[in-house]
Amino acid sequence: MDKEPQKYDWSNKRGEKWCEHLSKLEAMLKPVDAPLTQALRLDAPYRIADVACGGGGTTSHLRSHAPEGSVVHGFDISQTLIHSARSRTPHKDISFEVVDISKTPPPQGAYDRLLSRFGTMFFEDPSAAFRNLRAWLSPEGRFVFATWAPPQKNRWATLARDVVGEIVELPTPDPDAPGPFRYADADKLLPLLEQAGFSKIEVNEWNGSLALGGGLSLEETAQFVLSAFSFFREALAKAGEPAIQKARTALTERFSDYQKDGMVWMEANVLFFTGT
Repeated sequence: MDKEPQKYDWSNKRGEKWCEHLSKLEAMLKPVDAPLTQALRLDAPYRIADVACGGGGTTSHLRSHAPEGSVVHGFDISQTLIHSARSRTPHKDISFEVVDISKTPPPQGAYDRLLSRFGTMFFEDPSAAFRNLRAWLSPEGRFVFATWAPPQKNRWATLARDVVGEIVELPTPDPDAPGPFRYADADKLLPLLEQAGFSKIEVNEWNGSLALGGGLSLEETAQFVLSAFSFFREALAKAGEPAIQKARTALTERFSDYQKDGMVWMEANVLFFTGT
């Protein structure tokens, strides 16, 4: 098995690859936006920061559900994703900016609400990033950070890896390195938040179903997963077209167990870290 861990270069190639599949990825993850926004407690007009905002889907949801007078700013390290977010979100009360969260002070002063949907797990220097984010939040402000729960509770993520791993060698996940399941164990993130100065921290679980790719056919879903998740695409590309076709066929067959109303639905489990 390949011991080289998967790397996530969001400021360059990874951000560009995410942008290639942006509409399908955001449609797939959209069910998380409503409970995430509810946890933020938008009970008055606030200044809200969406950290690691990607293509701006959650940012737009925040603005649509925040009280009149609220302002929402999206921040991401990827110039490609910020450019896409600006082109897709013309609302006057939303702005987007390229920012390295671990190094940059709040560009326009502290925020009343701070949110990140699946972004905090990828910080290269998490201690520095969370200390800096603490300065982004105003006194009595509230934050919500969403991370994926353990892989065994997110079969949508492990099924494809199981199938592809039977065909080609995949990078060995490093549980402490940047990656989607870095904080699947809440006890890894809680000390970082406490050391950064956050308080009244709570952890709650959200369970729901995701339509992979936002609602595609079996064959389209298999193709989406193999293309959108770069470590699958790269490993299969090295092995050649026969391996790609074998993986697509096998994944299509496995997804058939989860098909409903012409789409592939799979259970997801998310951790919400909230506090002040």
